[in-house]
Amino acid sequence: MDVDEALEILDKVLKQKRLNYIQQFVFCQSWSGQTYWEIAEQSGYDSDYIKEVGSQLWQSLSEALGEKVTKKNVQSVLEHYQYTKVERGRGGKGETPLTKEETAGNSNLPSLEFPSGPVPLNSIFYIERPPIEESAYAEIGKPGSLLRIKAPRQMGKTSLMHRILAHAKQAGLHTVLLNLHRADSTVFCDLDKFLRWLCANVSRQLKLEPRLDEYWDEDIGSKVSCTVYFQEYLLSAIDSPVVLALDEVNQTFEHPEISGDFLPLLRSWYEDASELSIWQKLRLVVVHTTEVYVPLDINQSPFNVGLPIKLPEFTSEQVQNLAMRHGLDWAKGGAGAQNLAPLLAMVGGHPYLVRLALYHLANPSQLPQGKKEESLEQLLQDAPTLSGIYRNHLQRHLANLQQNSELAAALHQVVTAPGNVRLEASIAYKLESMGLIKLQGNQATPSCELYRLYFREQLG
Repeated sequence: MDVDEALEILDKVLKQKRLNYIQQFVFCQSWSGQTYWEIAEQSGYDSDYIKEVGSQLWQSLSEALGEKVTKKNVQSVLEHYQYTKVERGRGGKGETPLTKEETAGNSNLPSLEFPSGPVPLNSIFYIERPPIEESAYAEIGKPGSLLRIKAPRQMGKTSLMHRILAHAKQAGLHTVLLNLHRADSTVFCDLDKFLRWLCANVSRQLKLEPRLDEYWDEDIGSKVSCTVYFQEYLLSAIDSPVVLALDEVNQTFEHPEISGDFLPLLRSWYEDASELSIWQKLRLVVVHTTEVYVPLDINQSPFNVGLPIKLPEFTSEQVQNLAMRHGLDWAKGGAGAQNLAPLLAMVGGHPYLVRLALYHLANPSQLPQGKKEESLEQLLQDAPTLSGIYRNHLQRHLANLQQNSELAAALHQVVTAPGNVRLEASIAYKLESMGLIKLQGNQATPSCELYRLYFREQLG
């Protein structure tokens, strides 16, 4: 479960007590593992006030859910709530079945998936984007390969990564997945701690006993110690190549003292494979959302070697395919393409935004009375408002922009301009990496009409 889905649940369980901006900010930052002090630092509010906001929020959730909710257990409580609700929908054992009103006209509901997090491997709702998958599978089979997947959040990076790992397993390779977003904040205190964390996790996932102290030598430094540990222990101990997938590598970008050394280290391992056969057993998959803004020599950066994959939006044909997989018969054929045109005009081919709309349209309990085509019209009318289905997605972007006045001012310029806007390079890259703008050369336009309408209003 990611924070957007958690906010959707909060909207439902709190009902009339919809979160204000600071409550939502505290919730989102708590969800990502930040302390109250860190949240206070980012928000500009006093830490005691932030603690009080958090305390009241957990109390409201405790009352709504009927069990104790705290900052530490909120993720597990909401995940259990979601699981219980899904099982109720399926009439699972030990749970109360849905009422007649809930299931009326809803025979397809159990097969629907709320679009949150990676698309499951066996899901019918995963849409391939040829030739990306085929190219990725071929690349990961090459000795010493490096695959770079870059896209804004919710574009399908992690879903693709899981399929690459599944393909590697079928081919008999070992696989290791490290999501840097799950690392404790203390892991990023210094390079030595970070690299030891990396080695310990890789060891355990390969079912090898961590033996860091035997190979770590402060006299030769952390990077050499880490390299020796991989070369002389990990890679030597396994009988087949290993695919090491590093998800959310952008977490290191916030710590230049880490990324400035770690990223060139990845590059050096990739280059070692051309000379040392032992390093050909390591295949790297690097997944990130944003550009790196630390000064790296072009010959040290891992972002100009290997196979780059930048995930595109869905085409109109892929959106129509996905709509039919949701059981929307009115999306078939030429007439169906015309019916879906307003959705594409509003959100483009953004995978998450498209899937969220189709989920609501395919779920009768989410629709107002009337024809589904009319429901799409109403859904799109509400889309850029605080009552629309995209409110949590939009508010998350707004919260990020409100922490950076320079980005907010630049996006306001883009969404209010009658034509393209030329932006300073680093600002343009950041907004593009967030998925909020598209670049044609140096000229920026809003990524979709939804962002134009919402941010024109909110940033005004």
